[in-house]
Amino acid sequence: MARADATAVLSRAGLDHVVRGLAADPGFPDAGTTEARTIAATCGGVRVRSVYVPNGRTPVDRQYAYMLAWLDALAAQVAGEAAADRPYALMGDFNIAPTDADGWDPAVFIGSTHVTPQERAALAVLRGRGLTDVVPRIAKGPHSFTYWDYRAGAFHKGMGMRIDLVYANGAFAGLVKDAWIDREARKGKVPSDHAPVIVDLNA
Repeated sequence: MARADATAVLSRAGLDHVVRGLAADPGFPDAGTTEARTIAATCGGVRVRSVYVPNGRTPVDRQYAYMLAWLDALAAQVAGEAAADRPYALMGDFNIAPTDADGWDPAVFIGSTHVTPQERAALAVLRGRGLTDVVPRIAKGPHSFTYWDYRAGAFHKGMGMRIDLVYANGAFAGLVKDAWIDREARKGKVPSDHAPVIVDLNA
C-alpha cells in the first residue's frame, strides 16, 4: 500500500523513464507498506531524483531506524544512477544538516535528530557514490539555510538549517552555473517552512 505522493518532478523539457520509489524500500510502519518518498525522471537528458527523506523525530523513535534504513536503500539505488555518463542530481528535503555550520546553533541540537553522527554518515555514503554537494551561495543573510521553523519568529531571527540539498554527479556538477536559495518565497502570506533551492545550469 502506498501513501499520498510526497515528492514530484515538474519539467518543461519533458518527463521520460519515470520511476517511483526504491527497489529495496524497507517499508514503514511495516515491511511492504511503502511511502511515496522518491521519484526519478529524465528531463531533457538530465536525470533527477527527488526525495523526501523520513524525519527521524528522535534518536529512540522507530521512525529514526526507518530513516536510516531508507537512506541505506537510497544509497544502493543511487549507486548505479550516479555512475552513468549523463548529468544526474539527487535533490530534496533530506531532514539532515550535513555539518554544524548548516544549523543556526549546534549546541541547540545536541541529542536531537537532523545532526546525529549516524544521519551524517548516511549522507557521506551518498556522497561516496560519486556525488558532490551543490552548496547554494548566500544571497541574503549570513547563512545558506533552507528551513526555518514556523514558531518563535525563527525565520526573522535567522534560526534556520540547511537540510534541502542538491547532490550532483560529475556531469551535472560541471554544468552548474549558479545556485542560490529563494528566501523571498519564505516571506509569503502562507509560506512553506522551506525555501526553494535554485540551480542554474549551462545549456
